[in-house]
Amino acid sequence: MDIKRLEHATERHKTSYLSCGSVDAQPIIMLHGWPDLSIGWEEQLKFFGAQGYHAIAPDMRGYGSSSIPENHNDYCMKEIVEDMIELLSSLGYKEAIWVGHDWGSPVVWNIALHHPEAVKGLVSLCVSFGWGGHPNSYLSTVNRDVYPIDEYPYGQWDYMFFYLDNFELVLDQMEEDLEKFLAITFRRPSDETISMFNTAKGYKSPTALITKNGGWFRQDGYVGLNSMPEIGFDKQIFSGDKAQFYIDTFKKNGLRGPNSWYMNGSKNDDYAKELGGFTQITKPVLFIAGENDSVLTPETNSHNAMACTNLTERSLPTGHWMAMEKPAEVNSIILSWLNDNFK
Repeated sequence: MDIKRLEHATERHKTSYLSCGSVDAQPIIMLHGWPDLSIGWEEQLKFFGAQGYHAIAPDMRGYGSSSIPENHNDYCMKEIVEDMIELLSSLGYKEAIWVGHDWGSPVVWNIALHHPEAVKGLVSLCVSFGWGGHPNSYLSTVNRDVYPIDEYPYGQWDYMFFYLDNFELVLDQMEEDLEKFLAITFRRPSDETISMFNTAKGYKSPTALITKNGGWFRQDGYVGLNSMPEIGFDKQIFSGDKAQFYIDTFKKNGLRGPNSWYMNGSKNDDYAKELGGFTQITKPVLFIAGENDSVLTPETNSHNAMACTNLTERSLPTGHWMAMEKPAEVNSIILSWLNDNFK
């Protein structure tokens, strides 16, 4: 099916988005995370468009052809949720099926909490309920058998703490070679510690070593991206023209906007306080865990059952980029859940 590039703009924000399927059909809106783009949902857009849905995937704030504000504060969850509510309204819908991955997941969780009337159902890939606030709140989920507290006080969340005091340094280290950065980021699990998020079982996540190493891409004796060997894109994730599109887009926009999402933990906690207390999600929820995601490990799924009254949980033997790594399996699980709950 054809995928169209469209946009919705207001005085506060412009959202560029991809659309596939009939505009009169049930909307399913898919939100990407860091450092991804709307086209990362390509296989889901085509599949659900062909299944009779109106499949939509926006470039999130700071990405692609959407607005890229300068200030960190503009990337707080409250602003991003408002972007999505405005997009939903502009499309003429009152509610949608919302699907999130990585940082897109806290957005869909927050839409369900703050705007339940806009949610027919919710799907989250990899990221369970309760994320997006200050990383201090994540420390209870660290597996101390893997990350002893005296050696790894922040566990796999070390990289988030490093951002808070070293934003410009991180930005420089990642933008040193954006093509290599993307090739290293978008990979399946492997024994090579060159990957950023996916390592073989039993390996510590590279994200736990950022402070110890003085920043990114300094493991295994490397001293930055320029010192690392050339590495091709993982063809099972994406390559060729699609890889070039990612390269061109991030070379144009840089990573200041995407990285700013990490700087708003305290503001996101304040947003949660607006709810006035613990709030459950009563709409149908599907959570799919990536069994080989080295950051979002099983210990991080500590609140789903408490927060969701109509919860379905599944898992797949994938790393972090599950929608690209195993699109047919992800699509099948989501479609089955949709048929069970909404047909």
